[in-house]
Amino acid sequence: MTQRVWLKGLAGVAALLLSSWGGAQVVGSVNGSAAAARAFYSDAGVAFARRDVRLAGPSQAELSQGISFSTTTNLQKLAELGVVAANWEQQFPHDAAPTLSTVVFLVRQGDPRAVRDWSDLVRQDVGVVIANPKSCNNGRYAYMGAWGSVRENGGSDAQAADFVGTLYRQAAVVAKVEREAVNAFARAGMGDVLVAFESDVPAIEQVAGGALEVVYPSVSVAAENTVAMAAHVAGTALPGVTRAWLEYLYTDEAQEIAARHHLRPRSAAVLARHADQFKPIEMFGVAKYFGSLERAQKLHFANGGEFDRIYRPTPAQLAAGEQVRAAF
Repeated sequence: MTQRVWLKGLAGVAALLLSSWGGAQVVGSVNGSAAAARAFYSDAGVAFARRDVRLAGPSQAELSQGISFSTTTNLQKLAELGVVAANWEQQFPHDAAPTLSTVVFLVRQGDPRAVRDWSDLVRQDVGVVIANPKSCNNGRYAYMGAWGSVRENGGSDAQAADFVGTLYRQAAVVAKVEREAVNAFARAGMGDVLVAFESDVPAIEQVAGGALEVVYPSVSVAAENTVAMAAHVAGTALPGVTRAWLEYLYTDEAQEIAARHHLRPRSAAVLARHADQFKPIEMFGVAKYFGSLERAQKLHFANGGEFDRIYRPTPAQLAAGEQVRAAF
């Protein structure tokens, strides 16, 4: 029963995007809620289809084996079920994550509150708009970024919990989902700073009419976009188009496409060419302070976990959420 429920839920996590390649298909996928990932996989699929790749007689089934999701948790679960190989993270470079993003701050034009780092988010004069980590991926990474910022500066887990609890309790808006957070900040004008994925910044700026600025904190969390092959394909001598597609995502051509869609490329050469777009920032991996996304989910975001222990919504936050949902 648990397995059936999980697999049914995966349909809501990622939808496969198929691009024509002659009479066959090339598969890409959507990473969580990021529109940037949709555009990247779609355009990369078209570019891959145009390459001079000669693979004999690929079947429709083979071309459908590439899968990727927004969180490592999903692939870990699929590995437990035997859908992908247990060592999927070792099958491709950078722990099978060809692109990544990170968590940054969006502030009003001119940064009137002088927000510079995570510590500024708990000042009494700063209104923060942030998503709930129990209900969306954006919120989970915002939480982990805030927690990790304390640990990176020598703080303990207890100090990190105090900081994150204060951040959420004092926030102007704790949105149920990312869209609600964007509407509150960019449309309704609530708060002074929005905690968001770097890859989503251009879309948010468009909603706000461009009157925003990006602030890069001193350190943030790496949000890796992982990929994997189905286990039975990975174990064959000739994995064919599936492996070719996933390996292609690491080429400079595909990495340029990723940069065009605001996803941080892994290629040092491509990253250097887009230095103005992707500002230098120290990043830590989820595993460093949380073990894994699956462990973070169990200890921090599940019912009765750390987030429930340190945070309860205030009447003002509940009212703000209702106001945004009613308006948009």
